[in-house]
Amino acid sequence: MRILFAELTREESRAIARDGVLILPVGATEQHGPHLPVGTDSMGAEYVARAAAAALADRFPVAVAPTLWYGSSPHHLPFGGTMSLDAGTFLAVLMDLGRSLARASFRRLFIVNGHGGNHELIGIAARDLALEEGIEVAACSWWAMAHHELASAGAAEIGRLPGHAGAFESSIVLALDATLVREPRPHRPEWSSPLIGTVDAPVRIERPGSWEATDGFTDSPSRATAALGRTYLKIGIDRLTEAVSEFYMGSNAP
Repeated sequence: MRILFAELTREESRAIARDGVLILPVGATEQHGPHLPVGTDSMGAEYVARAAAAALADRFPVAVAPTLWYGSSPHHLPFGGTMSLDAGTFLAVLMDLGRSLARASFRRLFIVNGHGGNHELIGIAARDLALEEGIEVAACSWWAMAHHELASAGAAEIGRLPGHAGAFESSIVLALDATLVREPRPHRPEWSSPLIGTVDAPVRIERPGSWEATDGFTDSPSRATAALGRTYLKIGIDRLTEAVSEFYMGSNAP
């Protein structure tokens, strides 16, 4: 069974629209330090989305839409290597995609995000699409959804979770394709950074110039390993598989 939306015919897509779930991975094209590719966030979101869909394909109709490789990344523009949409444009793109799916009779959309700058915006899109189009929409950042499990696996002990281009994301890319990680990776004796908040912090604090002070990465990439990356990806895939299944079953509850 084909799970990639781009490979379906229009007739096959109608079956997903009527009876299944469409997963939309979203990420970014932005700098990730001197050692990681600019597509890091998109690659991670796409990988976990495809793996979760493959695990669910024998349970109910499911497909993965083409990944949105552009996100809201203005804070990375000073470093180069970044193609950003502003927040309003990114939200408008999600709304337009959701509207077009709703008008093609899709009833369930699950947005899977891999970039911290998109985190709040995907939630707004989910809310507004449900209100405007009357469709069911779920939205999550895959590493935030699996935060507890990732922390239990030690991800928060070697760097920020998820951080940016540090030990966590470097481990992910090492697991996906080690040839994409440029060596030697930067090392910091202390992995704390001037960035205070995280996407799930109770207080969001932003200070001008804080990103530039990090040199584009928040903690020590040298602590990353491919083995850790494989563990983190499996946790993310398992959690996403569970979440998409619960989303589908909830919409079909009596």
